[in-house]
Amino acid sequence: MIKKYFSNGKLLLSGEYLVLDGANALAIPSRYGQSLEVTVSEKEGISWTSKDINGKIWYQNEFRFAQDLLISNLKDDTSFVLLEILREAKKLNSDFLQPHFGCSVVTRLNFPREWGLGTSSTLINNISLWAGIDPFKLLNRSFGGSGYDIAIAQLSSPILFKLENANPTIIPVSLKWPFVDQLFFVHLNQKQDSKEGIAHYRSKALMIKEQLTRISEISELLIRCVNLSEFEIFLEEHENIISDIIQLPTIKEQLFDDYPNVIKSLGAWGGDFVLATGSAKNQEYFRNKGYKTIITFSEMIL
Repeated sequence: MIKKYFSNGKLLLSGEYLVLDGANALAIPSRYGQSLEVTVSEKEGISWTSKDINGKIWYQNEFRFAQDLLISNLKDDTSFVLLEILREAKKLNSDFLQPHFGCSVVTRLNFPREWGLGTSSTLINNISLWAGIDPFKLLNRSFGGSGYDIAIAQLSSPILFKLENANPTIIPVSLKWPFVDQLFFVHLNQKQDSKEGIAHYRSKALMIKEQLTRISEISELLIRCVNLSEFEIFLEEHENIISDIIQLPTIKEQLFDDYPNVIKSLGAWGGDFVLATGSAKNQEYFRNKGYKTIITFSEMIL
């Protein structure tokens, strides 16, 4: 018997960092994601294989039970994290992964790992689907975070996401932007560690209530934008507010100060993708600077 699961990758268009403290955040699902395939076998334990976009194995391990406790054959960081996720999943569903159960698990990414579209969140959601448990609970017991990426992994539309008393509120929204042909994503040639970004936010943030409120307002205003110039005004205001809070210059100030249009960081600042406004001709600006991975809005979004 074979079971197959798939979860969408994610991009956070607004509300980065402050979503942790209850701000509205606008998140969108990507066409890219990760699958998980489980094949039952007669051999006890779990044979785990993870493959990248090219089908190349980037991680492989065997997990087995010893006195009802799931253990790993390897002691590396990836094995430690995966083992903890599987153990926590079993705590949430005692019927999951019985000691004499055997299976082969294969995960496959359809995007490069360095893109930062949710390798971890799609894994958490896929394991939750497999185990029949609440993915938000599994997230809280493993990686932590706001959970917007878990919410978007399961949906096929953009969402307005908010944490209220640590509980997620998820509202599907429709983005009827007539200017999507003027939006594109540029990868910054490096991956940003979300945990490091959150740690920096917690240590450096000088947020006031009015800033959180304004970011929430901007998230809602972006959804209703009908022209590009208005959209760009809100993006720039959002960038400046977050810059003040985390005490870091904007990515445009750091790398692209002569770009004629607007650039906005997405998620933890310093890596992964940014959103840029402009025409196909404007994309050459980034290619000339060595940023070759450029994806249009329509190509990226589910």
